[in-house]
Amino acid sequence: MFEWNDEQRAIRDAVRRFVEEEIKPRVDELEHGDTPPYELIRKLYTTFGLDQIARDGFKRTLERKQSGEAPTPRKPGDSQAAVTLITIIELCHYCPGIVTALGVSTGLAAGTIMKRGTAAQMERWGLDLLTLDKIGAWAITEPNSGSDALGGMRASAKRDGDEYIINGNKTFITNGPYADTIVLFAKLDDGSDTDQRTRKVLTFVLDKGMDGLEQSKPFKKMGLHSSPTGELFLSDVRVGRDRLLGETEEETGGGGRESAKENFVTERAGVAAMSLGVIEECLALSIEYAKDRLLWGKPIGDFQLIQLKLAKMEIARLNVENLVFRHIEMATAGKSLTLAEASAMKLYSAQAATEVAMEAVQLFGGNGYMSDFRVEQLARDAKVFQIYAGTDEIQVTHIARDLLNR
Repeated sequence: MFEWNDEQRAIRDAVRRFVEEEIKPRVDELEHGDTPPYELIRKLYTTFGLDQIARDGFKRTLERKQSGEAPTPRKPGDSQAAVTLITIIELCHYCPGIVTALGVSTGLAAGTIMKRGTAAQMERWGLDLLTLDKIGAWAITEPNSGSDALGGMRASAKRDGDEYIINGNKTFITNGPYADTIVLFAKLDDGSDTDQRTRKVLTFVLDKGMDGLEQSKPFKKMGLHSSPTGELFLSDVRVGRDRLLGETEEETGGGGRESAKENFVTERAGVAAMSLGVIEECLALSIEYAKDRLLWGKPIGDFQLIQLKLAKMEIARLNVENLVFRHIEMATAGKSLTLAEASAMKLYSAQAATEVAMEAVQLFGGNGYMSDFRVEQLARDAKVFQIYAGTDEIQVTHIARDLLNR
């Protein structure tokens, strides 16, 4: 695959029109106000029938679960990955934060429940999340265990008869302040002397307003203002076994370690598509500015140093686009990225997006430092690509470990 096909271009153009008509006029409101993005996301879903597609897909998945069938593997020829990534790319031309809020709710929170939950749990929480009738959060990160999310986890779930009592603190939780449903990871406290790092990781589903659960106000952040981020405090939150994902402590059921790793792959591939959207927009804005901005009586695009910046941006765009296309081709062939491949894809793309956005600010000069010219916002938003979904340093570890173990 080296370019979008006709059907994909049609989808891209339709999504682009929606973004320019519905999201572009509200970017300042999302950036500098206290407007959560959820109504805009819901409008995107209803406009393109994504809510009905989610209902139909949910029904098929639930029927397979109820009949005891194994999950259907990705079929060759499935083009859903292309549609998803096109939407991500187009949204990131203006508002990367919306992608983060959407992806965590429907991808991480709903996806975990649909993959690891029982049929009853899927019915109870899955459909509302997939259709965006409710907003979800995926709570794994803690104040002292960001990159070491699983090993360093301190949130605990202690058995109390047929129930569990959960205590702990989660931070940097996307949608945390507003989430209706929270997929939360905690270490099993079984009263033994088992090393904290190796204890079982259990996954629970919590609802807003439960006794002992506190959701903070949105954090003030460097960027991604359209994606609300907050903190969760759990003090003796009592839950029944019906809230334990899969209703089992075994890894083959709802276990947290493998579930988290599965989501890391999806999340990191998504960051590459987000990076491509930022790169494409920064490049387009820079080309336009290089043609219009005059210095010593001629466009700055006539100067070789400016040309070098534009050339490097285009090289980054091509490289990241090729990574995204490779991912689509693999998905269409029914194959999945390994964790190391997803890490490599994310590492390069995140660095490229950050460098391109900062170079765009430099190319714009003083204007680039002003919010009116938009590259300032994109530069702030791009920086988090090197931090969330695993820092650059963690991606390097995953890639190198895979290479050394071959």
